[in-house]
Amino acid sequence: MKTLSASLKTCPVLVKEGRSQDSFCADEVDEEPPGKPDDIKNLEDEPPSSNHRSHNNLFGEVPEKLWKDWKWHFRNRITTVEQLNKFIPLTPEEQAQVKLVSRLYPLAVTPYYLSLINPDDPEDPIRKQAIPSILEVTMGAVGFEDPLAEKEDTVVPGLVHRYPDRALIVITDICSMLCRHCTRKREWRKGGWVRTDDEIEAILDYLRKNKSVRDVIISGGDPLTLSSRRLGEILAKLRAINHIEIIRIGTRFPVVLPQRIDSELCAMLSQYGPIWLNTHFNHVREITPEAAEACDRIIRSGTPVNNQSVLLRGINDTVKTQLELCRGLLRIKVRPYYLFQCDEVQGTEHLRTPVETGTKIIEGMRGFTSGLALPTFVVDLPNGGGKVPLQPDYILSKSDTELVLKNYEGHVYHYRNPEKGCPEANSWVTGSPLERVEKIVVEQEVTHVSKVFEDADRVIVRS
Repeated sequence: MKTLSASLKTCPVLVKEGRSQDSFCADEVDEEPPGKPDDIKNLEDEPPSSNHRSHNNLFGEVPEKLWKDWKWHFRNRITTVEQLNKFIPLTPEEQAQVKLVSRLYPLAVTPYYLSLINPDDPEDPIRKQAIPSILEVTMGAVGFEDPLAEKEDTVVPGLVHRYPDRALIVITDICSMLCRHCTRKREWRKGGWVRTDDEIEAILDYLRKNKSVRDVIISGGDPLTLSSRRLGEILAKLRAINHIEIIRIGTRFPVVLPQRIDSELCAMLSQYGPIWLNTHFNHVREITPEAAEACDRIIRSGTPVNNQSVLLRGINDTVKTQLELCRGLLRIKVRPYYLFQCDEVQGTEHLRTPVETGTKIIEGMRGFTSGLALPTFVVDLPNGGGKVPLQPDYILSKSDTELVLKNYEGHVYHYRNPEKGCPEANSWVTGSPLERVEKIVVEQEVTHVSKVFEDADRVIVRS
């Protein structure tokens, strides 16, 4: 296995409309992640020192200072088959397949996330989320480019307004890692872009005029690819709109590059609350000490963290893997929020499961773990239909007076269904005699006294 210096040599520049990824951050070289890799020379020749640690067999010679630098990870993402093969041995056929798939759906993995992969296991759940599969192409005709019809609900470029009180800002299409199950996979071939100042101002102008919007979600790509300063400017302008009560940020950085969650970012977020951060752990092995520390820093800044998983075939589609994941999330103070049925995105069909898999998982978890560990299983309907929660059916039958229910153990219970309204209250309003009410009170008092004496007799017998 070769070391990093022998492997990371090139990082393809993402281009759209003649603008490179470097150009959008040219005025913020010290803040935004540059698009070119670092020139790391002769790391294998350096003597061991206290500045090195064994991250794992893949990146064991990377100095600690670099390993903690999120911009270094971003600059040195693995984006070619040649780079990938240095770390994860691929057969010539596999290399050809990855290269072919990457022409349609590019490859990008951070060194940190790649270090979580077992290179000797083709079925590794981390690998399946990061490394292209030939099935992305062979099954690519199944599904839709835009299954949630975001284009139809886009009111100005970059702003999706579907629900009455919520709006989604797609601020960039740049991510630190390209997840193979991504809902916006269609954007990958368009190069790297960030909304211009004029586009952001048009988004803000729409939000100012639509007072029904009280909740704004900032998504991408990944909004944390922006510098903390730039993101802070956008948050400040959103917070200045009086009717916007809640701001949410959707990011996978705590999972794929937790080094990004630094003190500067957390200090900035603390200024613009209430902010809710939704992240995306899919497997318990993603819950590393670095990820736990990142989530802890966010929470200490006053920003709650929720998790939105996607149900993925061969990755987290069993009761066991979901229990491990959700219990692990609670241990790091992250709330399991949603478990999404994988969307009908072209290039993801091999990762999708039957819907019944999700409901069976929730059924298998309920009663065997805390309700805090149970996410809501949802299907995001096609054509902009919105999210629909799906739960196991515990109602066997029902009438106006009774429900027959099954509990988590399969036992059957009869549950009395209260009548609509309140008959006794209604009769009192229409002039029920006071004597009748007094009789009810006396009967209840007699019952209570009898119970007290009965309990006292039990005490004497036991003594």
